[in-house]
Amino acid sequence: MLLLRSTECIQELPNQGITTVSEKSPWIAVYTKSRHEKRVAQSLGQRGFDCYLPLLPAVSRWHDRKRTVWWPLFPGYLFARLTPSNLSALHAVPGVVSVVSVAGVPATIPNAEIENVRRLAEAIALTGSGPKPAVLVTEGESIEVAKGPFRGVQGRVVEHRGDRITLNVGVSAIGQGVRLEVAEECVRSIADHSRSA
Repeated sequence: MLLLRSTECIQELPNQGITTVSEKSPWIAVYTKSRHEKRVAQSLGQRGFDCYLPLLPAVSRWHDRKRTVWWPLFPGYLFARLTPSNLSALHAVPGVVSVVSVAGVPATIPNAEIENVRRLAEAIALTGSGPKPAVLVTEGESIEVAKGPFRGVQGRVVEHRGDRITLNVGVSAIGQGVRLEVAEECVRSIADHSRSA
């Protein structure tokens, strides 16, 4: 059985043939099928991967009761340590869509960022107050509108203010374009789109 909480993914089952990676191996982000994060984390733990799925408590209400349910801090993502030799084994895990990559090479995540997320998840679990998910985009970054009436439209970020993002959409050859303002939850980076395709 694998215990998943906001702080870590704890392996309680025996290693099933994959070499356990050391703490010196880099963290990578694993993109999963929708709502498969816990199953993928459990499968990775069973196969000997050191994984981390930050989970946050949320109260779900049914007509006759309330129940605390643990939801991923970053829906669709979890983190794992890997070596180049076990990358192919990672792709064999049911529910894994891809590994977040840059130019075909898995993008490594510094330990400091993982520890920062771990501290944040622990604090939220203890206090019960959670942040609103936000998209990390920078000015000049290429993004795509992922939902809403402008779905599929791509452009460059001009401004990110509060929960609104302004992007330029146009034809560079003629030097003309328009500015479009959308809600932050409606966009994703172009890198996210190419990874999930």
